[in-house]
Amino acid sequence: MQKYIAFDIGGTFVKCGVVNENAHILISNKEKTPKTLDGLLNLIETYRQSCPDAKGIAISIPGAVSEEGIIYGSSAIPYIHGPNIKALVSERTKLPVYIANDANCAGYAEVWNGAAKGKNDVMVMVIGTGIGGSIFKNGLLHKGANLHGGEFGYILLNTNITDSNDVWSRVASTKALVRKVAKAKQIDPDELSGEEIFSMAEAGDEICMTAIDEFYHLLAVGIYNLQYIYDPEIILIGGGISAREDLIININKKLDEIISAVDLAKIKPIIASCKLRQDANLLGAVYGFMKEE
Repeated sequence: MQKYIAFDIGGTFVKCGVVNENAHILISNKEKTPKTLDGLLNLIETYRQSCPDAKGIAISIPGAVSEEGIIYGSSAIPYIHGPNIKALVSERTKLPVYIANDANCAGYAEVWNGAAKGKNDVMVMVIGTGIGGSIFKNGLLHKGANLHGGEFGYILLNTNITDSNDVWSRVASTKALVRKVAKAKQIDPDELSGEEIFSMAEAGDEICMTAIDEFYHLLAVGIYNLQYIYDPEIILIGGGISAREDLIININKKLDEIISAVDLAKIKPIIASCKLRQDANLLGAVYGFMKEE
């Protein structure tokens, strides 16, 4: 059975794993993200030795990843942007390398062995500091002409546009929720977390309850738009908030309100939470590798 070495490179940690062709993670570790590119390459080269019979290296990474292996855009890891990471890793490990955007990897994992298994036309959105995602047509990843396929967070929901604060990521992410509540309570946003806001709302805090209600509404508006842009079989929601059991219930309630008000279009998006969560990027990177073989 084929084995692959996978890396999920994040701003704080690098997850490392050995994954087989049946979507089983055989080995999994986590290391602090190195401060330099050479440090990252050393980490990858060292971990490669743990699986001498690996068929290849699969990497999930932030940014817009070109076919050549250059990562455009910006992230919490500045040194990955500019060099040809794919070529550098291949040179160090002497193995073929697949590298893809982290949100695309999360989507690939769900298509391979998660909540979108067996489906062809899928959208996956990841909610956190912002809103990212991925699009699949006939089971294949759609990157787009400018490597921005699935960058849902740049959708504009407000017609009275003044600045970047009008994009979906800035009004309907968990970070946006924290910022809104902190402003209403006149406290530092760093003193709050999304989990605390939901806990306060459950205890009856009216500011938190109102903010969460609007949060669900804004998510539903964007999801409704996505349905009519692409008409997927399912829209999956990932990120830390997807662990909430009431997330899908509450977004569905808001979707019902929208559909009852808009009499021209009555197709309700089918939504669900992502299944694989913390393992998604490792698995999705390997699936992407396998799809390109």
